[in-house]
Formats: sequence, structure tokens, C-alpha cells
Amino acid sequence: MQKPKYHVFVCSSSKINGQQKGYCFSKDGVGIVQAFLEEIEARDLTSEVMVTNTGCLGICTSGPNVVVYPEGVWYKEVTVDDVSEIVESHFENGEIVERLEIK
Repeated sequence: MQKPKYHVFVCSSSKINGQQKGYCFSKDGVGIVQAFLEEIEARDLTSEVMVTNTGCLGICTSGPNVVVYPEGVWYKEVTVDDVSEIVESHFENGEIVERLEIK
């Protein structure tokens, strides 16, 4: 894979020992990761967008959290239903989804 245009980090409360438990995990962080992977594949963006699940990003009360680089945009309270909007608006149209953005 060449360097992607976007790198998406999704908190799924992954722990160093491999266990997943925590706030973002309890709010379907794993499902959000899966939704991003499926949406990116469906829109043929796999060469442009890389998705990585992460451990705690440190702001659990805003979770599940998603961070998009290279811009460094942080999204809060993301649900599976928000994923297609983020992919279309941010990755395809270059527009931040302001209602989810942590400012």
C-alpha cells in the first residue's frame, strides 16, 4: 500500500494485552471500525483511506472518538450511522462534519 491520503484512528478501547473493554468499546467502537472498513471498500477508497483501531484516546466522555489525519480532525460521539456521512463529506468532498467535530 502506498501512503494513504487519509489515516483514520477509531477508539475501540483496545488494551495492550489484547482485551477490549472500556467506554468506546461499550459504545460499539469495534462496529464503527467495521463500518469504516466496509464503507471505504464500497466506495472504492481503499487506496486512499487507511483505518486503524486504537486504545484509549483520553477523552472517554466524548467517545467513541475518531481522529482523521493528516488534518488532525477529531470527531466525537461517533456512531455506526455517522460513518457514511464522514466518508462522503470528509474523504470524498473534503468537508469536515462539523456537528461531530471536537473543536
